[in-house]
Amino acid sequence: MPIMEHIYELRKRVLISAAAVLIMTIFGFMWYQYSLGPIQSLGSILTGPYCSLPESARASFNATDECRLLATGPFEQFMLRLKVALTAGAVLSCPVWLYQLWAFIVPGLHQKERRFGRIFTTLAALLFVAGAVIAYIVVSQALDFLLTVGDDVQVTALSGSEYFNFVIYLILIFGVSFEIPLLVAMLNVVGVLSYEQLAKARRGIIVAIFGFAAVMSPGSDPFSMLALAVAVCVLVEVATQFARINDKRRGKNKRDWDELDDDQASPITAEEAGTSGNAYQPSSVGSPAPIGTGADHYGTASLGVGGSAPLPPPSAAPGPYPNPGQSGPVNPGNYDDVL
Repeated sequence: MPIMEHIYELRKRVLISAAAVLIMTIFGFMWYQYSLGPIQSLGSILTGPYCSLPESARASFNATDECRLLATGPFEQFMLRLKVALTAGAVLSCPVWLYQLWAFIVPGLHQKERRFGRIFTTLAALLFVAGAVIAYIVVSQALDFLLTVGDDVQVTALSGSEYFNFVIYLILIFGVSFEIPLLVAMLNVVGVLSYEQLAKARRGIIVAIFGFAAVMSPGSDPFSMLALAVAVCVLVEVATQFARINDKRRGKNKRDWDELDDDQASPITAEEAGTSGNAYQPSSVGSPAPIGTGADHYGTASLGVGGSAPLPPPSAAPGPYPNPGQSGPVNPGNYDDVL
């Protein structure tokens, strides 16, 4: 496919993905305030962990003690609603733009790569959703620790931007971190990482995961850090066991010459050569058939459409060479045409 057709194809895929995100963003903007039957509004779902805290741990700005966040600017409510709607639009439209991305990549893949690509794409979406769900559960525990650690002295009045930035960032960190085990499994499938390497580096990987969780967790609470680190460690261990099974299966199908250098010859057995016993067994050669003379030796000549006719005997053929079976000197005059 020419390069311009690739560019046109990419433009079409990007426009379809952008249209899907825009439509779902409009849907998320409306869902932010209004419920969908038994489903609560998006704003109520996101503020659920904060509103589940005891009243003594959060500030109240009305006489009915209704759970609400604080807005400190004239455009804060609108921009916050737009930000949440855009995030919801990107998440809800992920089946569309993931399919568009897959449809753009799949023509350049082999059949086996397409099969693995479908599996990894599906697992990536499921792992991201699982990470987002766990992050939403962790938010309530993290806020309970952060907002009640000194509630006898002060009351926290959270603004909407601070709270939603915390929740969205935590959800994204959990979702992206849950893709790390999938990346490890993909590197093992393509032959970059082996089970032996992962097993030797297991302790270092665990320490690195805990360090990553401590740095990337948005809150300074131990709950979000421990939840993220423990969950990723468990998933990485699952990926390590997958690498062990995959390497074991790959070793059964491994040939003897796969580890040889490019300039080293590989041994070939009799079965691989298609023979039994020695790799080379010359067949017996029979006695040669007698060579005829005259028309019997030279056969017939094709006359095209009309058929064929017997060739003339060698005696009638001009040239300096003697006839088969002729004895005696050769006429020197036969060589005049050579000069």
